[in-house]
Amino acid sequence: MFRILRGLAHKYFSDEEAVILFLILVAGTFFIIWFGAMLAPAIASLIVAFILQGLVTRLNAYGVPEGFAILAVFLVFLSVLVGFIFGLLPLIWTQVSTLAGEAPRIIGELQSYLELLPEEYPHMISAEAVRSLYQQVNTEVGHMTQWLVSFSLSSIPDLVALLIYMVLVPILVFFFLKDREVLLGAISRLLPPQRPMMVQIWHEVNLQCANYVRGKAVEILIVGGATYVAFKLLGVPYAALLSLLVGLSVVIPYIGAAVVTIPVAVIALFAFGWGSHFIWVMVIYGVIQALDGNVLVPVLFSEVNSLHPVVIIISVLFFGGIWGLWGVFFAIPLATMLKAVFFAWPVKKPAFSTSSDEV
Repeated sequence: MFRILRGLAHKYFSDEEAVILFLILVAGTFFIIWFGAMLAPAIASLIVAFILQGLVTRLNAYGVPEGFAILAVFLVFLSVLVGFIFGLLPLIWTQVSTLAGEAPRIIGELQSYLELLPEEYPHMISAEAVRSLYQQVNTEVGHMTQWLVSFSLSSIPDLVALLIYMVLVPILVFFFLKDREVLLGAISRLLPPQRPMMVQIWHEVNLQCANYVRGKAVEILIVGGATYVAFKLLGVPYAALLSLLVGLSVVIPYIGAAVVTIPVAVIALFAFGWGSHFIWVMVIYGVIQALDGNVLVPVLFSEVNSLHPVVIIISVLFFGGIWGLWGVFFAIPLATMLKAVFFAWPVKKPAFSTSSDEV
């Protein structure tokens, strides 16, 4: 065992830079796990600044001075944040509350649909299975309704924390954009002076993750906005809530679209019943999903190295289990980073003897 471990250490950790990088990755992972909740505003601000830096760089390429570019991008971000907090968020909350109030009616209609299944498909679905499913759905809806009722009473500390975040995040985003070079220079002074592997990994991760995160943000806005306009024109209730779910579903490839189809179909079914209107809603929704997968994604992510679907699904499950929603959102960038580290990691090949005695 000792000889095997020594061989692995000689093969993968013979380079001093590799050892330092390994320690940095381990320390950074444990630091985020232990202090991630405490430093959530700083981490969120760093991510937002990372996304906005692409706009600053684009404006610089058009000849806009650095200071004016940072100020313009920051004001745009601030306007979008204020619009989301005071415009979209109250609308979403109102629709969620209304949907919770109509849950008993929806459950009652769902029961009538479910009761027909054993009669039409007696060999596939039993009446006991339908009753069990109905009880589970009713229980979950009841828990959700109780949570909405008690939310205003038990979430005052969370609201205070949200107000603090609303002040801290814009300030941190501004300074991350303004002092980007100073902060990167301070971090680089803590690293070895000769670090070709780290520089290679940094350039690869910066290119791939920046393109992915910024492209994903644009994709969420386009898909969510197109869904809202389409559902509003078709008269679908809870259009803002559904469009938000559809927009966020693009974060999870392959899985998100399949999962969010269920609430879209259920709400359209109870709003319009079986008929042409319901079919039109699902057709338009399917067209949006098809355009997203076949047109929008290739355009936005043409410069991003593709990962195997199995790697994507495993990454979503793994990082989502560790960091929740943030882990799901950044599963692919984290997988891309690990891929860059894997391919850049120095591996010392064993020296094979060519003497006649050993042959």
